[in-house]
Amino acid sequence: MQQAPVVLVTGSARRLGRAIALHLGHHGWQVAVHHRSTPEDAASTVAELQALGVQARAFRADLADEDQCRALLPAVDAAFGRVDAVVNNAALFEVDHVDSFSYAAMDRHWRANTAPAIVLAQALHTALARRGAQVRGAVVNLLDQKLWNPNPDHLSYTLSKAALQCATTLLAQALAPQVRVCGVAPGLTLGSEMIDATRLAALQAATPLQRGVAPEDVARTVRFLLENPSVTGSTVLVDAGSHLAPAARDFAFLSPPPAGPAP
Repeated sequence: MQQAPVVLVTGSARRLGRAIALHLGHHGWQVAVHHRSTPEDAASTVAELQALGVQARAFRADLADEDQCRALLPAVDAAFGRVDAVVNNAALFEVDHVDSFSYAAMDRHWRANTAPAIVLAQALHTALARRGAQVRGAVVNLLDQKLWNPNPDHLSYTLSKAALQCATTLLAQALAPQVRVCGVAPGLTLGSEMIDATRLAALQAATPLQRGVAPEDVARTVRFLLENPSVTGSTVLVDAGSHLAPAARDFAFLSPPPAGPAP
């Protein structure tokens, strides 16, 4: 019997990464659940995957630390006996603006959001090559609709994601044919400390499609890109059309439009 493919999903202990990990588990993938500082959440995600009959294990690493990042994929490979794909979901999302920008802020975001994706793609390519010249794999990088709908909020974060978008193209060129590299750019999907459930619903209703982006919508797109052998160097926006409605501020600072009269 052929062994099920193995995917490493970074930042998959909770929130969107967890949804991606569970979706892939439901569709036959073995899952390496990565986390930085939430072992209880990671254990919960692993337990849910195992309840599905899926092989899953948790791996802890601070991806901003180069040594820890470089050790991560070999550890997954050793534990499962193979790695076939990486989903680069983990991200740092701090508020800064042009007047508060600093080298330190840019460095934190680069180390968390950009460099790890390159290192892990490089490591996947090496691992696949050891299995043979004909073995193929894939990387999916989580981007952001902000890159197609730019505003000056979260400056360092946005720059780090813009670099990751460019890296997606460069890696697709450099690692072909063994590794395909694609991107998924979600819109507003989950709430945060700055966006409560009521405000989230109002902001999502104001998109061109008048609906929000569910975590499952993003997860399905990630799986499509992982499993379609003819797609590389492409990014799919999953944002309910938000990039078609330019906004001067980030979602966190936008006021939802007032509700119209009932029909």
